[in-house]
Amino acid sequence: MKNPVLVYIIILLLSACQTNRKEERGHDLASLSSSRPVLDINEANRLADLPISCIEKEYPNKLNQTITGDEDLLPPRDLHPSFCGCFDWHSSVHGHWSVVMLMKKFPGLEKYEEMKSLLSKSLDTDNIQKEIEYFSKDHNRTFERTYGWAWLLKLAEELYTWDSAFGREMYNNISPLAGLISEMYIEFLPRLHYPIRVGTHTNTAFGLCFAYDYAASTDNDSLLIAIKNKAREFYFYDTECPVSWEPGGNDFLSPCLEEADIMRRVLDAEEFEVWLKSFLPDLSDPSYIMEPGVVSDRTDSQLAHLDGLNFSRAWCLYGIANSLNDYQHLAKMANEHINYSLPDIADGNYEGGHWLASFALLALDSQ
Repeated sequence: MKNPVLVYIIILLLSACQTNRKEERGHDLASLSSSRPVLDINEANRLADLPISCIEKEYPNKLNQTITGDEDLLPPRDLHPSFCGCFDWHSSVHGHWSVVMLMKKFPGLEKYEEMKSLLSKSLDTDNIQKEIEYFSKDHNRTFERTYGWAWLLKLAEELYTWDSAFGREMYNNISPLAGLISEMYIEFLPRLHYPIRVGTHTNTAFGLCFAYDYAASTDNDSLLIAIKNKAREFYFYDTECPVSWEPGGNDFLSPCLEEADIMRRVLDAEEFEVWLKSFLPDLSDPSYIMEPGVVSDRTDSQLAHLDGLNFSRAWCLYGIANSLNDYQHLAKMANEHINYSLPDIADGNYEGGHWLASFALLALDSQ
């Protein structure tokens, strides 16, 4: 080494920069409120604008398609007439879920009639039939597996549980597609020998959670049994999940918490508590700290994922707190995660604006 003094100085400078970044992040997080966030009519109107503005926004668009010939090279509105907006198929689906969820909870929304019109157009029976035809082609059988599948079932569940003539009409329109997705799930799960434990779209546990809720709500026993069996097979013997490794730089799901979220569903409360103490032992400590994911640049679509992580962590933490008396302290941690990200998701950046309202609404509704 020709100049060890210079190398030493460079190391010190790099260390100082890293320390400053940590201090800045710590200062940012230290000011977070742990107060309970509220979804009232004003917040509902603010968040509603996000899916309303993108459901019919065809471009930019990420099709994620397999092309077998020139006939597949069509604009999004022809390939996916129900779900051609909001940048990609799955974001369009959960944008529709956001609209339904808000209409159910807040019939006094400023844009209620506009939202109703959007649903009527998107979920028209002819459009849904074209979506079914797309999935029915051999080369599209894995399209949106399982993230988009899960959100489609979530949308169907939200419509199924809407006690209104309009909700029933929309559910009847979409139910053939939901039925196809259910069949595809039942066929796929026995072939999946290992769980996918990433913090993004293909996370197995996340998909199982939404599919489980749909199956439970609609009395789809075949799907419910398949999910219960696979969840136990994949996760029952897992211990000491390395949650300290999280989050990854573009995560919007917590692999550890998503796994806990599905096991909360398939185990009874007593069995789940025993399992959780082995799987995530630190969560039982009221002094345990899990900091929200820090978003450095909301104009970067991958880095903006971390806002989604904060919301998905929150709904998982609320789920545990609502299930187990000794874990009530997790609600405060969930509040902090929401309060970090909620003020900025309607900042005009389409990178997060085309999808984050759904995650925020699900987190707020999980309290």
